[in-house]
Amino acid sequence: MPPKKRNSGATQSKEMKPTAENASPEKKESPELSLKKHVDKDAEFVTLCKSLHVTDPVCDRAWTLWKTVQESVDEAADSQKKLWGACLFVTVTDMDATCFTLTQVLKAVCLKERESVRTCWTMFLLAKGRALQMEDDLVISFQLLLCTLELIIKRCSPDLLQPLYKSAISKIQSPPTRTSRRNQSKTKSRVVEPEVDVQLLETLCKENECSAEEVKNVYQTSFMAFLESMDLSRSPDFPQVNDVDQQYEEHYLKSRDIDGRMFFNGDETVLAPKVEISQVERTPKKNLSDEDGVLVPPQTPIRAAMTSIQLLRGDLTSSGDQPSANLVTYFKHCTVDPTQDVQKRLETLGQVFSQRFGQAVGPRCVVYGRQRFTLGVRLYYRVMEEMLKSEEKRLSVQNFSKLLNDSTFHTSLLACALEVVMATYGESSFKNGGYSHGGADLAETDVCFPWILNVFNLTAFDFYKVIESFIKADPTLSKEIVKHLETCENLIMERLAWRTGSPLFELLKQEHESGGAEQVETPANFSQPLQHNHTAADLYLSPMRPGLRVLPPESSCQTSSQPASQPTSQPPRPLKSNSLSLFYKKLYRLAYTRLKMLCSYLLSSHPEFEPIIWTLFQHTLQHEYELMRDRHLDQLMMSAMYAICKVKSVDLRFKTIVTAYKNMANTSQETFKHVLITEGHYDSIIVFYNQVFMQKLKTNILQYASTRPPTLSPIPQIPCSPYKFPNSPLRVPGSNNVYISPLKSARMSPGIMTPRSKMLVSIGESFGPSNRFQKINQMVNSSDRSLKRTLDHGSTPKPLKRLRFDVDGQDEADGSKSGGDSTLIQKLAEMSSTRSRMQEQKMKEDAESRMEEL
Repeated sequence: MPPKKRNSGATQSKEMKPTAENASPEKKESPELSLKKHVDKDAEFVTLCKSLHVTDPVCDRAWTLWKTVQESVDEAADSQKKLWGACLFVTVTDMDATCFTLTQVLKAVCLKERESVRTCWTMFLLAKGRALQMEDDLVISFQLLLCTLELIIKRCSPDLLQPLYKSAISKIQSPPTRTSRRNQSKTKSRVVEPEVDVQLLETLCKENECSAEEVKNVYQTSFMAFLESMDLSRSPDFPQVNDVDQQYEEHYLKSRDIDGRMFFNGDETVLAPKVEISQVERTPKKNLSDEDGVLVPPQTPIRAAMTSIQLLRGDLTSSGDQPSANLVTYFKHCTVDPTQDVQKRLETLGQVFSQRFGQAVGPRCVVYGRQRFTLGVRLYYRVMEEMLKSEEKRLSVQNFSKLLNDSTFHTSLLACALEVVMATYGESSFKNGGYSHGGADLAETDVCFPWILNVFNLTAFDFYKVIESFIKADPTLSKEIVKHLETCENLIMERLAWRTGSPLFELLKQEHESGGAEQVETPANFSQPLQHNHTAADLYLSPMRPGLRVLPPESSCQTSSQPASQPTSQPPRPLKSNSLSLFYKKLYRLAYTRLKMLCSYLLSSHPEFEPIIWTLFQHTLQHEYELMRDRHLDQLMMSAMYAICKVKSVDLRFKTIVTAYKNMANTSQETFKHVLITEGHYDSIIVFYNQVFMQKLKTNILQYASTRPPTLSPIPQIPCSPYKFPNSPLRVPGSNNVYISPLKSARMSPGIMTPRSKMLVSIGESFGPSNRFQKINQMVNSSDRSLKRTLDHGSTPKPLKRLRFDVDGQDEADGSKSGGDSTLIQKLAEMSSTRSRMQEQKMKEDAESRMEEL
């Protein structure tokens, strides 16, 4: 209850609401607070009075009341403002003044929890806007949010905090020693707070699975600079809501960005549309016991990023910033020791990378660039060592002097390691389909691929050579990172490798001059699986290798019919590039995959056209590769489709083609709107077809309308992916909902990996009593025998009446109940029946793989 009026027995209502009567001008003694009359008072007290629109008499009387009670209270500085608010509320109650309401004074002294959270959110938005040029950097933005939380939490009243955070800042907010204030100066000096409460920040980081070291660096650099600009770096007071709002208002109007405060307010324009419950397909939930149930937080982009970063940093903990002993041994075995060149190169590239990273992300983000580079160097050393071990096993040599003294190899390997690091942090992504306008470099505020190539002045074709070997050398890479590198590889093949100045054109020129133009890649090999033994060493060190020119069928038959003792004259053996051959193998498979998808959209009624279009498309890539210079693979694909449909009298317009093309994955409108016509001149794909493509291939295109069209090119065999994902869950054959997933890291909680498992068995961790393992072994052994007896007798298993997941061990067929152990045994029995089939399938796949290699 509010206090009673002094010298009056009348009581006041809980919250005074202004009425027309008491809000009249006659009731107001002064319309506005005069600052000149209150120079004898604390400046912050006067500011509080002004924010509440109190009159001069109210201000004077409240200050007198405060001076009266000041001697009898002993409060920390952060509670002083709240006592001022109490004095003001008592004063306006006594004077029957209607300057403010109870809610308004509570907000002014920050006794409203939602207002504190709103202030925190607005401060975060302002900090992110001022500290980052690339505001969509998810990880650094989240780290800035943790810094903002640290600032707000340590300034909040302990009553608003959860016990975990209250204890984390208990030492910081301990009450000061009581001293007499009778003779103190009116202008009191405030105790300077430490810049960062390390204990509180570490608690926040631990609760959010974030690196405390990285967040401290963010605090000391970007966030401290922001606080100094806000004049809050050493102030113990809670930030004023109005001040923060006003500054953010100015920022977002200047930046012309969306108002981030709408997310806090729940504005409908930024929220996902609500879906009626009846429209959602509901799945029954199991009744999990406390022992088996694992409470898993929902997976969000930031949580996924934090988990990936935690895994990456954990995997690289044992890897140092210097070469390992094994790697040093490899260096010393070289004819020319590369150690000094490696270290000098890393020092130079490290400075370049950090500076360019800071320019792209934010002016104070150079330190983050150094952190990324340090992780990249560790990964670079580790992958290099694994590559050399593999080469030693393959070649039985230890002297890799030529490879380890190749600057392009080292730069490419380091660039790939840094691309993995930035992709893990979510900084390297593919915006606009990875397409830059007119083939120019991406904007400097983007660090998405191929930004790293521009930083290191590295050609895309040289970078491509290391991607596959990098993936194979590091089996700990997540499926998402492998897919990211595969997307980088596709982007190189479809566009980046065809830029003017690329070494790809020089290799093609050598290939054609040596007489191998007809067979850059043997079409007969298209139908074979994409398997090869080339490593990064082959691609970097042996750019040209001997290769047999494929003879016409007639010559081939004559040669084979002659006796072995009679040697026949063979045509000269042109040199063939390892890197070029592998590049074209992958290029053809990518090109045909894209074409097959587009044909499925447009020519489902004319399936016979697909191999014809592919033949023209493949001919263009092989013999008219200059058409790819500074252009996109899909531009030639769409042109080939239009040309064949034209000569076959099928009405398919370019407008229809590009409309269907837009529905394909990883595409951009720039691909068909911005096509190179002549040097420096760009136009639409229709102009390109009429002025360039048709003029170059007119004779060849018309052949498809004749009675003797060109021989069709073989169709490439399309694998799901050239890379395997050893850490991906594998479905148990014969089951619909049983998967086996290897535990990637002991640091990860198994409950996070399988959030909805009825029971999780993790080898190497506690599994309860040892007799449970004995039951598993007994059941596995007995189930094999019982299964064998069942098959021998030829009996057919009795089907269940209903197919449902188990619920608390209940068998739906007979209604019986069983314990938790019986449920596990039942599951194991079902899984063990497929074990022999899995082994047979694995042996069959291994045999097929060996045959394909031969």
